[in-house]
Amino acid sequence: MSSPLWRRLAAELVGTALLVTAVVGSGIMAAQLSPHDVGLQLLENSIATAFALTVLILMFGPISGAHFNPIVSAADWWLGRHGTDGLSAADLGTYTLAQILGAILGSLLANAMFAVPMGLSTKHRSAPHLWLGELVATTGLLLLIFALVRTGRAVLAAPAVGAYIGAAYWFTSSTSFANPAVTIGRAFSNTFAGIAPASVPGFIVAQLVGGIVGIGLIIALYPAKHRTSDAVVLSDVDAEHAATGTADRP
Repeated sequence: MSSPLWRRLAAELVGTALLVTAVVGSGIMAAQLSPHDVGLQLLENSIATAFALTVLILMFGPISGAHFNPIVSAADWWLGRHGTDGLSAADLGTYTLAQILGAILGSLLANAMFAVPMGLSTKHRSAPHLWLGELVATTGLLLLIFALVRTGRAVLAAPAVGAYIGAAYWFTSSTSFANPAVTIGRAFSNTFAGIAPASVPGFIVAQLVGGIVGIGLIIALYPAKHRTSDAVVLSDVDAEHAATGTADRP
C-alpha cells in the first residue's frame, strides 16, 4: 500500500473509534427515543451502524483498507502471506492494537457525548447460541469481503459490507458483533450496545473460529487470487486515477 504505516494506523484507529461511537451512540439514542420498544431500538441501532460503516469504509479505505477489524486484518495477512500485497505479520500486530485502542476510545466518546456514566457494561451475553451467531456473522463477513475482492467487484465493498452488518443485526442471535476490537470496545459502555467483560472472551473465541471457517471457504470457493482486502477501496481509487491519468502517489 502507498500510505506510510503511521498514516494507516491512524486511519484504523480513528475509523474504528468512529465505528464504535456510531454503534454505541446510536444504541444510547435508540434507548432514549424508544425506551419501551426493544425491537425499535434494535432497528434504529442497526440502521445507524450500517450507514456509518458504509461511510467510514469510503472515508478510510483509500488510506488503510478500512479493516476496522482484527479478523479482517488477520485474513488479509494469511491470504496474502506468500505475496507482496497483504499485511505483514508486524503490520497485523500494529493494526490490531490500533483497532482495539480505537474501539475503546470510541465507546468512551459515545458515553461522553450522551453524558452516560463511565464504567464497564453489565449486559451479559454468554450462551452457546450467541457464540454460534458470532461464528456465522464473522464467517459471512469475511466471505463477503474476499468474494468481492477476488472477483474484481471491490468497488461494491462499502455498501455491501454496510448492508451485510445491518442485516446481520437481525438474522444472528448475537446481533452480529463479528469483530474482536468492537467487542472489547463495547465492554466500556454500560448501555444498550454494551457487553459485560465476562462475556467478551466467548464472543472473541467464536469470532476467531468464524474467521478460520471464513478463510477456509474463501480458499475453497475463490481460489484464484485477485486482490487482498487491504485493496478493497484503495485499489479501485488507484485504478480510476490510472485510467484518467491522475494517479498521485506519495
